[in-house]
Formats: sequence, structure tokens, C-alpha cells
Amino acid sequence: MSDNLSYDFENLTIAKDSRIATVTLNRPKVLNALNDQTIAELDHCFEQISRDDSIGVVILTGAGEKAFVAGADIRELASQGPDEARSRALAGQRAMTRIERCGRPVIAAINGFALGGGLELALACHLRYVASTAKLGLPEVTLGIIPGYGGTQRLQRIVGRGRALQLILTGDMIGAGEAVAYGLANGVTPADELLATVEKVARTIASRGPVALRLALDGVLRGGEVALGEGLAIEADLFGLVSATDDMKEGMTAFIEKRSANFVGH
Repeated sequence: MSDNLSYDFENLTIAKDSRIATVTLNRPKVLNALNDQTIAELDHCFEQISRDDSIGVVILTGAGEKAFVAGADIRELASQGPDEARSRALAGQRAMTRIERCGRPVIAAINGFALGGGLELALACHLRYVASTAKLGLPEVTLGIIPGYGGTQRLQRIVGRGRALQLILTGDMIGAGEAVAYGLANGVTPADELLATVEKVARTIASRGPVALRLALDGVLRGGEVALGEGLAIEADLFGLVSATDDMKEGMTAFIEKRSANFVGH
């Protein structure tokens, strides 16, 4: 990690291999439930990642074999009033948006239950791969509440309104195969092959131009929030920006010379 950045957290562990950082939610005794402290640590962690040029791709997963994140910490939610609930939702949304907008491709390795806040966390990632044993859902209505960390917004943008409403209004869980069929997951693997599969995808992405990756993410995310014409204008602006980089020159030269590109990130 960069010398001027700190990745010392109580509920997260961070490991780095070349340009790939693996962030693990590390509360396995409570199935990695998202309490307020963990939300704050995620926010701070990805703020640091956004400033760490040594990181090109992030893998996000959960400790243990049972859960990615089984949900929010119900003990904290049970006593909240309206003002506290709104503040908690805003803090969770801020952390999820921080992940989504960190400027690095983030891949969720969903190794078990991804429920409630856990699915909302996965939705904030750019790619999602699931173990064949995984279960996903937004069961908040079974507790008399609704998703508060972005679930009502991101899920419909990914799977469409009908399927999003089915999951949100029933509170039912779906399995790995359904998640792929819904477009909610990019792929499914046996549980013991999940991390290896995700690491292979991460290595492929990390070999691409860093500036191009950041601008491509920016184009997709910002373009998805506006009308098509505005999105196309955003894309044209970003295409102009990337064409002024050393990485663009290197990528084109490497292609012509039939060799691997040596991107430098500017």
C-alpha cells in the first residue's frame, strides 16, 4: 500500500497482490453484518482506495464460508427512531456511493448470504460473481422496514423494475442461478472456486489501461443517470480526454508493434 495511506481497520482486512486489492468484511461470528462502524470503515477504506494509485482493481468479499454479508445489524436498527433511521440510511448510501464512484472496478465475490444491506453492498460493486451456494435478497419488508442503503434504486437499474419489485415486495431470497438469469450476477462458480475465478477476472481488468478504466466507469455511471443524448455527450468528452493520455499512445503503439502494452496510468 502507499506509504501515506492507512488501511488499518477493525472490521475489514485488506490484502494486496500486485495491482489487485482484496477487501474482506471480517465479522464472521455475526455473518459479517453491517453495523454502523463497518459502514464507516467501508466509507473510509474506499476513500483511501480512490487516492491510491497502486490499486487498479478491488475484490470485495466476506470472511467465512456462510456469508458475504447477511444484512444490517438488527440490534442497531431495532431501537432507531425516524431521525436516526434517516441518518443511518444517508450514511449507508454515502458508503455505497463511495464504493461505486471510487474510480476502480470493484468486483463482489459473493461467497454466501447477501441479504438486505449485504445485497445493497454488492449492488454498489461494478461486477458480481456468486458461489453456487449463495442466497440473495432484500428481506426488509419482513421486518417492517424497506431497503435504505440504495436497494430500491440500484436494484431496479440492474434487473429492471418488475424483478426489483418482486424481490423487494416479497422479501424472498433467490439462488445463484436465478441471480445470473436476472442479470444480478455476472457468473456462478462452485464455492471453492469463487475467489480464483474472481481473481482471474481482476487480473484481466488490471492489465488494461488504468485511465481508460476510470473513464469508462465514469461514462457508464454518469451516463446511466441522464437521457441518451446527454450520455452520448459525456462519452464524447471522455473519449477526447483519454485520447490525450500517454496510455492511449502506448496502447495504440503496442497494438501496431504486436506486443503487450506497458500502461503507466497517465
